[in-house]
Amino acid sequence: MGAFTDLQAADGFSFPAYVAQPAGAPRGAIVVLQEIFGVNSHIRSVADGYAKDGFLAVAPATFHRVKPGVELGYSQDDMGAGQALKAQVESLPAPGVLQDIQAAIRHAAQGGKVGIVGYCWGGLLSWRSACTLDGLSAAVTYYGGGMTTPEEAARKPKVPVMSHFGEKDHWISMESVKAFEKAHPEVEVHVYAADHGFNCDQRGSYDASAARTARERSLYFFTKHLA
Repeated sequence: MGAFTDLQAADGFSFPAYVAQPAGAPRGAIVVLQEIFGVNSHIRSVADGYAKDGFLAVAPATFHRVKPGVELGYSQDDMGAGQALKAQVESLPAPGVLQDIQAAIRHAAQGGKVGIVGYCWGGLLSWRSACTLDGLSAAVTYYGGGMTTPEEAARKPKVPVMSHFGEKDHWISMESVKAFEKAHPEVEVHVYAADHGFNCDQRGSYDASAARTARERSLYFFTKHLA
């Protein structure tokens, strides 16, 4: 359903994004932010899914500034490689990869109002985007690693935000989620009896029930704010 196209950030940097087109006229657009595993088959399937629901979906390659063509699986070796790449991107001088996400938002705007959704590291980037970037109308985060730290929780979102967490997530403590929720009563927080990565059907932590419920909520949220 989709294909890669090259986008250009404000600093002139060119990078690929997977773009999935809906069958008819789009009813809005959604930027899909990858995990630490690249724009792999799972992230492409997420984008395709939103396109099937009528949205123009754009998934930028947020590793491209440090390494092009990254497509990892979910083994321990892949996890280590992805964490190393994330660390490299996070260490880039500001605004770093956020300018690539801004370019993806700008491209997606041809489909109407733009929402953003991110998974794991992409969840953190989705939160940062909701707080700092322009052109968004809504944001959804899935188990955003790091977004519940005091530093990140101190940010203020400019658009409505929905956040999904798993209560069995050993990367994100429930204490930090509760603190985040207290600091941001305007954010719609949902907690599931699931582990980190529960949305990904290629991971051992996949939870079909939680993934289905979270997606239904996210789809309703996007439909409400992107109409």
